[in-house]
Amino acid sequence: MSSLNITRLGWTAYAVAAATLILDQVSKLWILSVLGREQGASMHLFGPLYLTMVHNHGMSFGLLRDTDWGRWLLIGFSILVVVGLSWWVRKASKPLPAVGIGLIIGAAIGNNLIDRVLYGYVVDFIDVSRLHFPWVFNVADSGINIGVALLLLDSFLGEEKKLAHQTE
Repeated sequence: MSSLNITRLGWTAYAVAAATLILDQVSKLWILSVLGREQGASMHLFGPLYLTMVHNHGMSFGLLRDTDWGRWLLIGFSILVVVGLSWWVRKASKPLPAVGIGLIIGAAIGNNLIDRVLYGYVVDFIDVSRLHFPWVFNVADSGINIGVALLLLDSFLGEEKKLAHQTE
């Protein structure tokens, strides 16, 4: 172990964060080169999948979207989350939380730090609204959702183990 006492799974979490961040930012650079920055520009790929440029100035459900201070509040909050999760995951001992936290760290850096600092908004472009899914999202949004799902799954599996041991 290194002088920071980072576990092997801690390093795995950092690698997952880096991969998530890179995939998120590369996909956004690509979509900006394809669609440009015009809000609402769209291109059909196949079936219900479209690429549609959306400038997401707020957070979930459009909260804080009409305030410049909201942008900086989200940036500050994201820094705290990334630092806190990065410190916490260095001692990871289980794979599901390590991967989940890595996904969340990479996504938070991509969406709420890089995008908001560079553009003033988050670049969203994956559009499946024809399937009655009302939001346009991006790779980082997917990383956050999958990361949270992995944390919940790990929690559920841990509870199942506790219950199994209690009934023995």
